[in-house]
Amino acid sequence: MNVPEKVGKTTEENKEILKKLIKKLHTGVNPEEVRKEFKVSIKNMTPLQFANAEELLIKEGMPAEEIHHMCDVHLAVLAETLIEDINLAPEGHPVNILMQEHAILLKYANELRDSYKDIKRKSNYEEISKELEKITSITDHLKASTSHYIREENILFSYLEKHGVTQPPKIMWIDHDRIRDIEKNLYSLLEKKEELEYEEFVKTFHNYAHGLAEMLASHFSKENKVLFPTAMQVCTKDEWIEMRKQFDDIGYCCFTPELPVVEQNEDEIDHQPSSIANDAFDFGTGTLTFKDMKMMFETLPVDITYVSKDNTVKFYSEGDRIFPRAPSIIGRLVENCHPDKSVDRVLEIIESFRNNTLDKAEFWLEMEGRKIFIRYFPMRDSKGEYQGVLEVTQDITQIRKLEGEKRLL
Repeated sequence: MNVPEKVGKTTEENKEILKKLIKKLHTGVNPEEVRKEFKVSIKNMTPLQFANAEELLIKEGMPAEEIHHMCDVHLAVLAETLIEDINLAPEGHPVNILMQEHAILLKYANELRDSYKDIKRKSNYEEISKELEKITSITDHLKASTSHYIREENILFSYLEKHGVTQPPKIMWIDHDRIRDIEKNLYSLLEKKEELEYEEFVKTFHNYAHGLAEMLASHFSKENKVLFPTAMQVCTKDEWIEMRKQFDDIGYCCFTPELPVVEQNEDEIDHQPSSIANDAFDFGTGTLTFKDMKMMFETLPVDITYVSKDNTVKFYSEGDRIFPRAPSIIGRLVENCHPDKSVDRVLEIIESFRNNTLDKAEFWLEMEGRKIFIRYFPMRDSKGEYQGVLEVTQDITQIRKLEGEKRLL
């Protein structure tokens, strides 16, 4: 009976272990036994160790097909451990929800990789209509996973930062951006596939599908093994209750399993600060109550976020929001509210406002067929001293279509 090899201490050792196992996979002798040995040997190998060893094998000239054959087993092992990890938190707990979504998303990614084997056997687009239907169904579910990452970035990461856990969320956010980039390239490839020769399409599809599965497996493993256990240690019971409510407010993926209902305390429903709820404020140009102001912010056709002069988020409006926000963002440093790749630009704008060298910053982008206009303005007191930044975001899709005049209903 073969004794499974142990994970090595160095990348070179792990490379040799993987090389031996790959050769055994191709012997054809008792393949199930070899497969079991393979699983035991790589089960405790971290995604980074695996990736480093894989890279060395590629540099030595090992064919990608053979390495990807090995990756099939690696991903199967990771998928098994993701399911086992779900017991870290009870059903309905934010961590349990995220872990269940991890397992489902990795399942979709693996199905996408498997579909490559089907289209590889065909010779043109006309022969893969059924396969493309399956691929489209899978990518539709991947597109629907947006709220999974938003809930982590806007809610879970915020609470971790309050407990001094700042670097792991930043690293996870970088991973999220890499995942989005791979998915974006995959969607673009499928939309423009007719522009490519069939063989080129199949090859490129394989690269994206394989890359996405590896990226998700590695990322989910890091969150399940490191980030989530850390969160379970530092966050309080009351904070998890708050997070679950905010998860519910943002919403879930279409594939998220049905969740148990969380009872809500009546005292928390439609709460208003009693000290100002019935008071009127004279602004010089008119008098408004707290209720009036709340209704105005909810009715404005823009969403507003206010960041104070100490770079912390102080307020956001709850109207027709374009970018999700959650109460946990209040008090969060603005640099932690953006992906790593855009933080420097955000801080540069704020510093320019602070130094009075910039009076506004404007950006516009395309998002799901809509034109989004984002403006930043410095807020100054009566003495002209910098007090913070106001972000105003608006969907201007319909505004851009206006022509001529309209004077009557």
